[in-house]
Amino acid sequence: MAWPDVLRRGAVFSRFSHHHVAVFLLTFFSYSLLHASRKTFSNVKVSISKQWTPSAFNTSAALPVEVWDSNRLFPSAEEATLFLGTLDTIFLFSYAVGLFISGIVGDRLNLRWVLSFGMCSSALVVFVFGTVTEWLRFYNRWLYCGLWIVNGLLQSTGWPCVVAVMGNWFGKAGRGVVFGLWSACASVGNILGACLASSVLQYGYEYAFLVTASVQFAGGVVIFFGLLVSPEEIGLPGIEAEKSFEEDSHRPLINGAENEDEYDPNYSIQEDAAVPHVRAISFCQACRLPGVIPYSLAYACLKLVNYSFFFWLPFYLSNNFGWKEAEADQLSIWYDVGGIIGGTLQGFVSDMLQKRAPVLALSLLLAIGSLVGYSRSPNNKSVNALLMTVTGFFIGGPSNMISSAISADLGRQELIQGSSEALATVTGIVDGTGSVGAAVGQYLVSLIQDNLGWMWVFYFFILMTSCTVVFISPLIVREVASLVQRRQAHVLSE
Repeated sequence: MAWPDVLRRGAVFSRFSHHHVAVFLLTFFSYSLLHASRKTFSNVKVSISKQWTPSAFNTSAALPVEVWDSNRLFPSAEEATLFLGTLDTIFLFSYAVGLFISGIVGDRLNLRWVLSFGMCSSALVVFVFGTVTEWLRFYNRWLYCGLWIVNGLLQSTGWPCVVAVMGNWFGKAGRGVVFGLWSACASVGNILGACLASSVLQYGYEYAFLVTASVQFAGGVVIFFGLLVSPEEIGLPGIEAEKSFEEDSHRPLINGAENEDEYDPNYSIQEDAAVPHVRAISFCQACRLPGVIPYSLAYACLKLVNYSFFFWLPFYLSNNFGWKEAEADQLSIWYDVGGIIGGTLQGFVSDMLQKRAPVLALSLLLAIGSLVGYSRSPNNKSVNALLMTVTGFFIGGPSNMISSAISADLGRQELIQGSSEALATVTGIVDGTGSVGAAVGQYLVSLIQDNLGWMWVFYFFILMTSCTVVFISPLIVREVASLVQRRQAHVLSE
């Protein structure tokens, strides 16, 4: 990037006020808390599995046989593990359906209300699921399934709303690095959930759910009273008013033209040019926007891999290496650390190139190698943590980019004239499709592991990562060709 470009982008960043900082932090921690409550479930799977199986399979627990016989849900730990995988699948399917709905609702109602309602209601459901049922010694698989379906629908309000709010406050200049840093909210939530769960797990898994649910509910109350949805709420100019600070504002990072020179900035998704502003585009119109379908399909494969690490990593470490559950919870944090660093650095590089797909492609190709390396990790915590961090860098980083910066790019294309009423819908489509893939993946992971072993699970991850590259390959070719043309034009001008 030339120095004038750097200076111009610096001028845009200098316009950030304390309101921008407050919005960044509030949306960051609101979604972190949602992820923390999800992470709690994955962190206590071993304890839950022991609680749901009879004493013959639970020699570590000093409880009478008749207690286990009266409370047990499953005759063996293997069946309990399979049901835990089923709960993950149920959650993600309901979460996926909810994302498609929440995106549309978020574009039509106040984003602050929707986000706050989702956080507080989800906290109550998590409290009932993990704490109340254990206190009452009431174990019922249908109740667990029903509660987790409701929790998935409620948690789906989070991502479309926070991305839309961020899109309202932060423009295209520097979006890659801003959203790359901000999208670490999911990883920070995973770390927070792991720390909270491991700190109270010795008292019982129900207290892990109690702590995270309480913190999440409090966060929802803060969001209701403190979040500003857009700059216009307090009389500040919106990001559309700052386009004069961006020389290439008419040329978005995502556009549907095969050649950038063919792009017509006067074209709109509306047939009637007399209407200057789109209120809330339909679901079908959002799907037809350039790049939405390829990135949605790619994210379905990538989120499957990323969420498999999210849901199963502590369980894998505990069962495969025999490490204590609390130690496995703490060690799994390194995957999220890698995702935080990866998302930020890759977002920065994509800002410099003004292209996203080539950066994603390189990272995903390296992710295949990192998966091969991690699958052969020795029984050594230091080596495992290092390989885990590298894997998180190359898988979590691209996942964060697609779900945040790229979703914001897609939802603010010139074809919809920068309408903020499209951003939550587009985000819901991308993340919803990703969650469908992740939902299918969680059940497949439990089946593959049970029948073939963990090595075949990693082969499955490698296949899905390769499919991610295939789905965005047309965009990769187009953007690489654009970079080559830009480089040639620069050389000729000198």
